[in-house]
Amino acid sequence: MKLIQKVQVKNMMGLHTRPATAIVKMLQNSKCDVSFTYKKATINAKSILSILMLAARKNSKITITVEGSDADATMEKLLIAFENEFGE
Repeated sequence: MKLIQKVQVKNMMGLHTRPATAIVKMLQNSKCDVSFTYKKATINAKSILSILMLAARKNSKITITVEGSDADATMEKLLIAFENEFGE
């Protein structure tokens, strides 16, 4: 199953180290391939360095693509995390 969803970065400092770490930890046990697309770059969301290199600032729109057996649960976790600003 493949799911695609757009989200807005709400964190004051964008996708910096803390949210990037939270994303990587969240995806650690996921069986899915997860990618983020911002501007023209598409990266592996399981890589902290790749997330940081996106340099997504506050209010940036990111497209999340999740593909795999647990895509529903993985996408739901990501959407909740983005909505809650990764607990910041």
